[in-house]
Amino acid sequence: MRFTTARLCGGKALMAISAEPLDLDLSKAAALLKAEGCTIKECDELVMVYDWNGMEVTLYPSGKVMYMPLSDRAVCISYATALLEKLR
Repeated sequence: MRFTTARLCGGKALMAISAEPLDLDLSKAAALLKAEGCTIKECDELVMVYDWNGMEVTLYPSGKVMYMPLSDRAVCISYATALLEKLR
């Protein structure tokens, strides 16, 4: 997958933005991630927020994924690629 990244929250977070248009079903994604042991904090049709690997992750149906705290762009893209390939 191809991504662009954006620094957010004063550099404390990174967002991976998928170059491919996606339309993720967040309720199905939440069920899968919960089964893997993630704590889902919020989930509706617009956004899902969950805890994973010591970070807060925000996922949007369009395939945008924000990781906080995280500052390494390569790691951000690696995490986003693994997540979105699992959820597609």
